[in-house]
Amino acid sequence: MPLSLSIYRGVTALTAPLLPFWLSRRAKRGKEIATRLPERYGIASITRPGGRLIWIHAASMGETMSALTLIDILANHAAVLLTTGTITSAGLAARRARAIHQFVPLDAPRYAERFLDHWRPDTAVFVESEIWPNLLRGLDARHVPRFLVNARLSARSAKRWARFPATARALFDGFGFIAAQSEADAAALRGLGIDRVEAPGNLKFAAPLLPDDSAARTALEAACPGPRILAASTHAGEDAPMVAAHRALLAGHANLTTIIVPRHPERAEAIAALTAGLPTARRSRGEMPVPGGIYLADTLGELGLFYGFCPIAFIGGSLVPVGGHNMIEAAQLGCAAIAGPHLANFAEAAAILRAAGGLIDITDGTELTQAFDSLLADPARAAMIGEAGRRACQGFADLPARLTAQILDAIA
Repeated sequence: MPLSLSIYRGVTALTAPLLPFWLSRRAKRGKEIATRLPERYGIASITRPGGRLIWIHAASMGETMSALTLIDILANHAAVLLTTGTITSAGLAARRARAIHQFVPLDAPRYAERFLDHWRPDTAVFVESEIWPNLLRGLDARHVPRFLVNARLSARSAKRWARFPATARALFDGFGFIAAQSEADAAALRGLGIDRVEAPGNLKFAAPLLPDDSAARTALEAACPGPRILAASTHAGEDAPMVAAHRALLAGHANLTTIIVPRHPERAEAIAALTAGLPTARRSRGEMPVPGGIYLADTLGELGLFYGFCPIAFIGGSLVPVGGHNMIEAAQLGCAAIAGPHLANFAEAAAILRAAGGLIDITDGTELTQAFDSLLADPARAAMIGEAGRRACQGFADLPARLTAQILDAIA
C-alpha cells in the first residue's frame, strides 16, 4: 500500500470520533436526514436480501440519474443496493430506482468495514468520480470485483492525481474496467498509467427522460397559450439577463411567458425583486403563470414538466462560471437548447449536441435575447434544433445494455 493511503487510513480513523458532530450540524441545516444518520456510520437500516447483491454508488442527483437505466437492467439479475450522499438523490432513488437505497457511509475505516460486513456485495459499481479509499480497500480485501462507469476526470483532478501516481494506480488499477464518459476523460486516466480504460460514451445521454405531468402541462398550456421560453437551473447573475430578455422580447412576441427555474429555489425572492412592473407568479404558492409575465418555478423535480411546456430553453450555470448544467435532459425532450460559454462540466456533451445541430452557443445577455428572438420568430427552426438534439441522444440508447453486459460477463 502506498504511504499516502496508509496516512489517509490513519487520519480517517483518528478523525472518525469527530464525524458525528459534523453530521449533526449538517442535519440541523437540512443536509442530512436525522433519522437515517446511522447509515452514514455504516449501520444498515434494512436487512440484506438473500442471494447475489450488486452495489452501485452514485454520489448525487446527476450520477443517480445516469445510473437508473443500469440499475433497471441489473435488477433483473440480482438485488441492487444503491448508495448516494445527498437528500435529493435519496428522494430520486425512492421514486425511480429498482433498488434498496442507503446513504453511503463516511469513509472512516470502521464505518466502511461495518457497511461491507453487513451488505456483503458480490460486485461494486462506482459512477463517475467518487473514489473512497477505505471502501475500495475493504472491497479488495474481500475479493469483490469493482468497476467504474461514466468515469470523469477533469484537468484539475488529473493534475492532483499526477502528484501521487502510485496512489492513483493503487486505487484505479483495482477496477475490473473503467468506462470513461469521453475520450478526453479516458486520455486523462491513461496519462496516470491506468490500464483497462475505454470510452464508450456518456450515460447521461441514455438516462431515463425526466418525468412529465400531462395534467399539469395541460393546465399551463390553458393558462398561457402564447409563446413561452424557459431558463433552467439558473444561478445568481443569470436571472437578470433572462428578465431583461423577457422585457425586450415582449415588443415582438406579445403575451410571451418566461419561466425561470432557479437551481436553488430559495433564491426566488431575489429573482422576484428583478421583475418589478411585470406580472410575476410563483409555483411554490400554487399560482399559475400569466401571459406576458414571469413564472418563478421555485420547486424541485419539475424540470421535465417545463421542458415539455417550453420548446426553447436556456441551460443555466453557463453564463456564469459554474460549469454548466445538464443540457442533455432538455435535448432528450426535444427542446432547442441554448447555453453560455461556461460549460466545463458538460464540455463533451455540448460538443456532441453542437456537432448534431442541437445546441446554440451564446456569450452574454445580448446574444441570449437574440437567440430567443430568432427561435421564437421561426418555430420550425426551433423544432429542427430540438429534434437534432433528440436524435443525438438516441444514438446512445444501447450504452446501458452494453455496460451491464460487461459487468455481468466479468462476474459470471
